[in-house]
Amino acid sequence: MAFSANPLALSVPDPTFESWLRDSGYLEILDQRTSDFHRISAATTTTVSNSAAPDPPSVATGFFLSNVLNHIGILLSVLTVNPFSKLTNQDFSGDTPAWTLGFIGYSDSYSFPSSRSQARMRVTENNKRYCRNYFTLFIVFFACSLYQLPIALVGLVLSLALWDLFAYCWKRWGLDNHPVSRECLLRLVQCATAVIIFICSVQTAVLYALGVTYAVMMLHASFRKLTPVKQPTKGKQK
Repeated sequence: MAFSANPLALSVPDPTFESWLRDSGYLEILDQRTSDFHRISAATTTTVSNSAAPDPPSVATGFFLSNVLNHIGILLSVLTVNPFSKLTNQDFSGDTPAWTLGFIGYSDSYSFPSSRSQARMRVTENNKRYCRNYFTLFIVFFACSLYQLPIALVGLVLSLALWDLFAYCWKRWGLDNHPVSRECLLRLVQCATAVIIFICSVQTAVLYALGVTYAVMMLHASFRKLTPVKQPTKGKQK
């Protein structure tokens, strides 16, 4: 039996609906419904399998392998997501979420994403919410890498001192009125900075910090459940 189209039905594109859920503070409901639907489907499949005839070992092994491959596919699909696609300047200008209850949360604040779409939604949304925490982690990892590479630390200090000297000369010599001299000196400082960074292996420390931060960010963002954006205030009196 075919159903005729309802002219009063409202069709909203998925990005628009997701944007409305985010602005309204209800995106966590979509995340929870997706997890519940996957859990109910898995429980129904298990019940049907138990009520039927026992499966041979080869069938059970194939089901286990398909489940494992599905989880691996979900994790690999996270690598194709651009976590910075929805970031704005306002995301960095707000307050940093609390590290204990906001960023880390409790043990039940994490779950394996049940589908690729849920993993992508979690990554993009959690990256917007915890971008300041991830940036702080990058600073921490970068400091740790500089501690392990003292030569890189020396190169970074020399680079900063060189640019401070350039700013001092800019004001001292009034380079605003001499654009040619200013441009030549700027190019010279840039080349000197590049040489210092290359010789002292500062780029190694930066790449190490970026790699570790990116791995932690993607794992945390994909496994962290979405929480309400607007937290209810307790004991608020009018």
